[in-house]
Amino acid sequence: MCDFSRYGGPSADWLAIAATLPTPQANQSVSDLKKTVNAAREAAATKAVEALGLGFRIATHDYSIPLRDGTSTIEARTYRPSHLEPSQPLPVYIHFHGGGFLFGSLGSEDATCASIAVNNEVVVLNVNYRHTPEHAYPAAWDDAHDAFEWLHDNIELVGGDPEKVILGGISAGAQLVASLILEKHLGKVAKGRPAIAGQVLMIPLLVHMDCYQPQLDRLTNPGVSSYEENKNAPVLSAATVKFFGDLLKIENPDVNDTKLNPGNATPEQVKGLPPTVFGIAGLDPLRDEGLLYGKLLAEAGVATDVSVFQGVPHAFRQFGDKLAASKRWDEVVENGIRWALSKPAPSGKFTAKAL
Repeated sequence: MCDFSRYGGPSADWLAIAATLPTPQANQSVSDLKKTVNAAREAAATKAVEALGLGFRIATHDYSIPLRDGTSTIEARTYRPSHLEPSQPLPVYIHFHGGGFLFGSLGSEDATCASIAVNNEVVVLNVNYRHTPEHAYPAAWDDAHDAFEWLHDNIELVGGDPEKVILGGISAGAQLVASLILEKHLGKVAKGRPAIAGQVLMIPLLVHMDCYQPQLDRLTNPGVSSYEENKNAPVLSAATVKFFGDLLKIENPDVNDTKLNPGNATPEQVKGLPPTVFGIAGLDPLRDEGLLYGKLLAEAGVATDVSVFQGVPHAFRQFGDKLAASKRWDEVVENGIRWALSKPAPSGKFTAKAL
């Protein structure tokens, strides 16, 4: 039985920022909220690209990925270090953004993807999957699968090495990654494609709220749950998780559905998964499902690297240099990619580093 409540509570850094945050606007429509958030995220990404001089160090290319219905497409963008020969096959990092399946765009991820490409000398494929409320479950999940298939069909076009493909996601994007990799491992999707080299799960959503009982059953008691401890957490409260989940319009979710609830998988189902990196926020309702999945994988013989950012809420990386934890976030992602590509041996034991 587990109790991860020791990772809770706000840091002094976070409290200083929290005191300056504006009051959220009330009574915005979902459409207006999406426009406002996406515009702010895109502006921040543009500013970061300029400040870091990434535009001169990256070659980008935009693509349209066809979807399984044969009539629709989604946007994608690759980022490649410009100092490397275009003919040189590089490892590929497929990036799935966060945003509760509601927020996010191609441009909102430019700084993140360009930084990863430059600092790790990889090709990054940024996938702009479909969002709610226009597209309910399982649209985003299907898009992630279709993008993975498209990459392997076009691996030479993007200059990638098919044996060195890593998937990474943030929050909702991490759920898409964990789901796709588990479903592929179980032989349900992407049959015949090369093995995935690793996964990077940052502040991951891994279980639908209505399917959470197996998570609670692994805790010492429900009172220590991160959903209870961080019920009213800043940035992402339990009510906000429900708001995002309701927009997916999932009826009668199955607690054992590996597509929707990778965090509820069994030890047998996760045996043989690729090396997995976790970055988990201590002041986050989603904290425990990330730690419990890390424990499940580690004890099933999967190589894991688990870090907990103490004292900060979900999606704290948006506050940039105002938080010391933001630099540690970047290090977890970038070092994690290199670690996964090194084919690390599993330890068989669960450990989490408090950062």
